[in-house]
Amino acid sequence: MSDNKLIKAIKEKGQNMEAEMSFFDHLEELRWHLVRSAIAVCIFMGVAFYYYDFIFSQIIMGPAKPTFWTYRMLCKLGDALHRDGFCVHEIPVKLMNNEMAGQFTLQINSALMIGMVLGFPYLLWEVWRFIKPALHEKERKAAGGFVFYATTLFVIGIMFGYYIITPMSVNFLASYTISPEITNWFSIDSYISSVATLTLASGAVFQLPILVYILSSLGILTPKYMRSGRRYAIVIILIIAAVITPTPDMLTMTVVSIPLFVLYEVGIVVAGVVEKRKLAREVAGE
Repeated sequence: MSDNKLIKAIKEKGQNMEAEMSFFDHLEELRWHLVRSAIAVCIFMGVAFYYYDFIFSQIIMGPAKPTFWTYRMLCKLGDALHRDGFCVHEIPVKLMNNEMAGQFTLQINSALMIGMVLGFPYLLWEVWRFIKPALHEKERKAAGGFVFYATTLFVIGIMFGYYIITPMSVNFLASYTISPEITNWFSIDSYISSVATLTLASGAVFQLPILVYILSSLGILTPKYMRSGRRYAIVIILIIAAVITPTPDMLTMTVVSIPLFVLYEVGIVVAGVVEKRKLAREVAGE
């Protein structure tokens, strides 16, 4: 009797050790996915560091110049509507650095940020490679376009934040004064932080359809629930628009809110597609 208990205990210990080894194997695999992602980010960071003169003058400082694409399009829109006040002739942005190593750390940090943005698609691909073996064949097919759609939405969000939200915010904040006795001098860190936050936050918000797809697949969200909560979603979207845009004017908030409303409606469509697929699988199973 004691021999049987001993054999059973040895078998259970072996199973536990096998499970632990499997867990640590997964951790090791995840570590290598993260290492490769970090290497890709470092490569892009090095490229951004090497071409930093062009990146700083043309990309980072672009929204602070009247010749920026957005301002030129606004001027053309004003001419087409025969309205004055659309053209931006001057943006009073005066930048300063008050730290000894400020400009060097600025170049390092902004190059790292650009490296992370450029390396984001590769990071998604590594995440997909790590998750893919754990999925069933149908789940792999259903989520096969994850990297493509997530990257596309991220790029659209980045472009929207950079070409729409950022220039409107920079123009408003740089020109806003409460007294002619106060001169606006912005630290370079504050300027770059504002540009990076507005751009990256927009890229993150545009991942809403992907989030809806995941939650719908888990059974947490349904199209019926999203339709019934549309009125609350409108309030939340307006709050998000107010947080993303530091400018209090209604025009900027409206411009930011419209794509978010569209993304919410797209999310309802995505949730509906997921629900139909679930029903089809259930019917096929019966």
